[in-house]
Amino acid sequence: MLELLIIKPSSLGDIVHGLQVATSLKAQREGLRISWVVRDIFAPIVRACEAIDQVYVFERSAGAKGFLRLMREIRQTKFDYVFDFQGLLRTGLMTSRTLAKKKIGRTDAREWSGIFYDEKVPLPPEGRRSHAVEILLQFCPVLGAKPELRGHLKFGEAGTLNLSFAEGRGGAKPYLMFPDSRRAEKCWGGFKQLTEMILRENRTRKVIWAGNNRVPDRNAYPAEQFLNLTANTSLVSLPALIKRADWVITNDSGPMHLAAALGVKTLGIFGPTDPRLFGPYPLTAPTNFVVQAPVGDLKLLSAKDVYARFQRARARFEKNR
Repeated sequence: MLELLIIKPSSLGDIVHGLQVATSLKAQREGLRISWVVRDIFAPIVRACEAIDQVYVFERSAGAKGFLRLMREIRQTKFDYVFDFQGLLRTGLMTSRTLAKKKIGRTDAREWSGIFYDEKVPLPPEGRRSHAVEILLQFCPVLGAKPELRGHLKFGEAGTLNLSFAEGRGGAKPYLMFPDSRRAEKCWGGFKQLTEMILRENRTRKVIWAGNNRVPDRNAYPAEQFLNLTANTSLVSLPALIKRADWVITNDSGPMHLAAALGVKTLGIFGPTDPRLFGPYPLTAPTNFVVQAPVGDLKLLSAKDVYARFQRARARFEKNR
């Protein structure tokens, strides 16, 4: 049994990318046991991932005592490899304190974390202009695996949830929207108008808003066509909710990456960030689409423009499937 520890405490989108790589490693390498260090707020989704065997919870709010307690727990196991997917000082210190034969980090590691590694994986051919997933895939050859996605990302608890409430009339799959994002400059303000346009076009369709933070809808939509789950979306239920959707429409956010990883039709709305580096991966997939605001300013992107792009995306998918 080969013991691997992956250190990737945050954020949700980055964790999803890491879980895709872990799934690929499991698919390519027999006898691999993967443990993971993750922040407490993201631990549920890592625990639910079928590729992960052991989860170590990092409580950032617990300070130095919590850090030392975590390291004592980790040091009870001697690992063959430690992969620092994050590449920051905190994760570099975690790497330094583990008991492992080989400690591997990123070439683009920051905050002096690189001094704690025995080896650094190279960047992809495109260098720092590579997609985040492609950067993490460079860890695969360390274990004799190819730097490509293999297998399917699966969550063990996803199939046990009853989500019949999410269906539209006649059992139609809903359109799932995530109108919030961790960073304010990545939050597009046109989801309310876009919802109105979609609901008008098809009265059997249901639109669901989801996410961590409350986004008020002011009871503007028919109850039988709309459901607001913002501030009421658990990480455990998130994969099942996304897989239930016909389309996911979202800001550049963790749920966008999860939807793309699960193979659900996804439209990502981008402002200042570059979709070539941070878009739904891969952008060439027939289920992945993006719309980017003029000059990277989401205030210049109208709901009418997004709706038109969405219509073209639907038509293109139907034509090519």
